[in-house]
Amino acid sequence: MAVITLTLSAILAIIFGIVILIWPRALNMAVALYLILFGVLQFFDIGFDI
Repeated sequence: MAVITLTLSAILAIIFGIVILIWPRALNMAVALYLILFGVLQFFDIGFDI
């Protein structure tokens, strides 16, 4: 399971890296969405084992 997770995260990192190179504003949106999601999860005390 760990190998699949690491492979998936590597593929996602490559895809997001290419998207950010092509469309730099994607980085701002990705960070904003991450912070909003993280804040909501912390606010409602929802935990995921990631």
